[in-house]
Amino acid sequence: MSDGALSQAEIDALLSGVDSSSLGGAAKELSGDDGERKALQKLLNDTCQNQSNALSTMAGSDVILGNPSISFMNRDRLVERLPDMVVAVKADFSSGFPGDHLFIIGEDTAKSLVGMISKEENAELDAMALSMIGEVASQLVGTQITALTKATNNTAIASVSPEATNVPKALVALPSGTFPCVEYDLDLGNGRRQKLWEVYGASVSHAIGIALNGSAAPAKKAAAAVQQPAMAAGTQGMSMPIGGGGMPGMGSANVQAVQFPNLMGQATSQEQANISLIMDVYMEMTVELGRTKKLIKEILGMGEGTIIELDKLAGEPVDILVNHKLIAKGEVVVIDENFGVRVTEIVSPMERMSGMA
Repeated sequence: MSDGALSQAEIDALLSGVDSSSLGGAAKELSGDDGERKALQKLLNDTCQNQSNALSTMAGSDVILGNPSISFMNRDRLVERLPDMVVAVKADFSSGFPGDHLFIIGEDTAKSLVGMISKEENAELDAMALSMIGEVASQLVGTQITALTKATNNTAIASVSPEATNVPKALVALPSGTFPCVEYDLDLGNGRRQKLWEVYGASVSHAIGIALNGSAAPAKKAAAAVQQPAMAAGTQGMSMPIGGGGMPGMGSANVQAVQFPNLMGQATSQEQANISLIMDVYMEMTVELGRTKKLIKEILGMGEGTIIELDKLAGEPVDILVNHKLIAKGEVVVIDENFGVRVTEIVSPMERMSGMA
């Protein structure tokens, strides 16, 4: 009979909103689609070396991230594996494969990593240290996005700016239901192999798996679609009446000049109707004043009053982007008390296409 005291597992469940009735035994590890698992596993294997190089550059010494192992599990199963205190870094995919995505490392591992980057002993996980861990996650996910873009030809993949928090494991915001979790070996060069976990939402991993397994199919369909209009254009305007009992095109064929359609013509009524279906879809529009590159040590040294020199001259047009793609240029104006931009130039279709490459 219970003495009324709560076990640690029940306390963790209450803190995280998990039904404690499900804690009667260890949760069984769950399995996902084998084809998607293999596709994601190959991608992770291929990116580990580049990720290790990026971490080594940040730390100034060898850091090895390797042996990614994918398991499909639920919240209870993963929480059992985590140390009591962790640093969780939300790095959700915002486009391409939008959805949940995060990294988790133990508190002690995070301190060791921060100490290597900042060259300080006994580093504490203050706001500056957590921003360093966020930059570590940014390097990891950036390398992964580069590999995904190359493998799937999807140039729209992006993630939110990673945000790190130091919390008890029960408070980590994990995806609901069954989700894939990747467990890495992390070698910081101190002779002790540590762990890093990467979690994907189920919908994210499913979409990535489909894209990785079927990346060649869209190219074939696109080639067929190009050939079909070309054949139709080649036969437009040709009249080939069939004589009695003869073969088509034989006898007194009425041959006319081929009339190719205007490639830059106006949209048809059907095309306009199709476009009208998405007229009320919101798209993110941003105005970019300029850009620059800084070393991490310069960024960490910024404070109030720091002046950042951009790559644009005073009076030069600003860039107008839609979903991070350049579409126009303009000049900054003031409307009442708000900033605005007056469009001065629309980027040509060829320039837009080259920007998407």
